[in-house]
Parts: sequence; C-alpha cells; structure tokens
Amino acid sequence: MKLPTDHPRSLVRRLFSFWAPTTASMRGWALASVVVNAGITVSGAAVRVTGSGLGCPTWPKCTPDSFVPIAHPEISPVNMAVEFGNRLVTFLVLAVGFACVVSAMRMAPRRRSLLWLALLQPAGIVFQALWGGLVVRTMLNPFTVSVHFLASIALVAACWMLYARAGEGDGPPRALVHRDIRRLGWVLVAAVGVLLLAGVLVTGTGPHSGDALASRFDLDIESVARLHADVVYVVVGLSFALLFALHVTGSPRPARRAALALVVVELAQGVIGYTQYFLAVPAFLVGVHVLGSTLVWIAALRAVTSLRTCGPAAAPAARPTVEAGVTVSGPTLTQDTPTLT
Repeated sequence: MKLPTDHPRSLVRRLFSFWAPTTASMRGWALASVVVNAGITVSGAAVRVTGSGLGCPTWPKCTPDSFVPIAHPEISPVNMAVEFGNRLVTFLVLAVGFACVVSAMRMAPRRRSLLWLALLQPAGIVFQALWGGLVVRTMLNPFTVSVHFLASIALVAACWMLYARAGEGDGPPRALVHRDIRRLGWVLVAAVGVLLLAGVLVTGTGPHSGDALASRFDLDIESVARLHADVVYVVVGLSFALLFALHVTGSPRPARRAALALVVVELAQGVIGYTQYFLAVPAFLVGVHVLGSTLVWIAALRAVTSLRTCGPAAAPAARPTVEAGVTVSGPTLTQDTPTLT
C-alpha cells in the first residue's frame, strides 16, 4: 500500500511530508508557519487601511444571518470581501500549524522541545481567532487591535524558534561568539520588541483605524511618532554595533550575514517610514510598513539565534515500510530472502 509520501509527484510528497517527517521537512513546515503568520499580519493591515475592519460586523458570523458574505445594504461588498478574506487566512495558518504539530509528534525520535513549540501554534491561533471576535465586538478598540497584532508577533517568534531548533540538536546551548556579543543580541531583540510596542501606539493614535466608528488612543500623534523614531535610532545603533562586533571578532559567517541582513531590512524600513511620513501616511505604504515591521522582527530573531547552537540535529530513525499490507521493520523482505519455519 503506497502512502502519500511515496507519491511520484514531488508536490504531493511535500504536502504530506508531515506524516513521515525528516529534519529538512520539519524545518520546511516551521518556515512555512513563519511565512503564513507574517502574512496574516499583512492581511490584517489591509483590513485596516481599506476601512474594512467592520466589513463583517458580527463574529463568528460575517453578518447576523450568514457565516459568509452576502449582500447587505449598509456594508460595501469590497469591505466585506476584504474582512472575510482575512478571516479565511486564519484557516491556512491553522492548517500549517497542525502540520507542524503532526510533524513534531511523528519525528523519530520524538523531541519534546519541538513538540511544545509546535503546540504553541494552534493554541495561539485559536486565541487569535477568539480575540478577533473581541476586536469586532469592541468596534475596533485600539487596545484590542494592538493586542491582536502583538499576538501575531509572538506567534512569529514561536514559529521562528521552532525553525531554528529543528535544525539543531537538544544539547546544552553553546555560544558561537563572545558572551558579551550574545548579551548585545538579546538587548537588541528586546529593543525591537519595544519598537513594535511604540509602533502600535502610533497606529492606534493615527489615521487608518479600520472604520469611521473606531475609537483612537487619546495621545498626541506627533509625540508618539517622535518616541517611535527615537526607539528606531536605538535599534539601528544596536544593530550596527552587533554587526561591527561580529566582524572584528571573526565570528562565524552565518552570524555576520544575519546581522548584515538585519541592518539592510532596518534601513529599508526606515526609508518606507520616512516616505509615508512626508506623504501624509498613504494607506498602501502603511501596509508595506507593517510588513517591514514583521520582517525586522524575524531578522532580529534570526540574528540572535545565529549566535549559539545546541549541536547538530540527530538523524531521524528509519520508519517501518508498508508494502502489500505487510509491515516490515528494517530491510524489506524479498522473494529471495530466507525465512524461518
């Protein structure tokens, strides 16, 4: 009996690789989870900048009478489609999350660290779905919207750690760089976290609330924007310091490349930020800026995880093969193989 993992088409084998996982396929699913969780932050931003936050005014139904969009005299069909599309992305994120869980459960030998990191995904996604209902019911209150974004950022971190841990062993962490450089890396990650917090304050205070009925933070937009810019300078300075320290100490090339990638992403994000400021915050650039924020977070996580290792990953144990309805462990029996009677 052939399994999907034995299918002649490579696409089918990849889609079902969670059932017979290898180290490479486990990392592949983890990376896919990073991508889809980053993607849902962008689709959420699209909901906000298009004014579609209440395109589906109820939850879990889209309208009081239907789970799917139907014509409504008071709601634009475009806004309804955008909001409903964002809800559909949740199911894609959940499917990838469950694939990660199944992969972690079926890894041989099973690694508890991977399983716990994988389980965070469906749990976090369910929380996000329920919290999304609260966002709708509170008429896009900026606090609930901010938590919705930050929860996605936390999920991205869990997914990235699953990706990083799947490529290494379960030994004690071993530093690849000087101890003080590792500390600098963690300070940098903390600073990026503060930057994201400052960013949601700006978002919750400025325009593009998601709907004309949505409330805003009672803060001065210029003050929070300056605070956000000040934290940006701190983050960029720490990133350059990390890059310089890695180069002068002859650190491993992957660590230096990760730090350089972080600096490049930050500079690109800075260009986008200043451009949207001088152009009076156009909606499209706000969405691009949200994508940039997520990429900065991922790049920072990549930089800090490149500074240590837990040893090489163990090769997965060989799984039993199934042929003609007979399960055989180890070498497959053939007609020429002697048997005992």
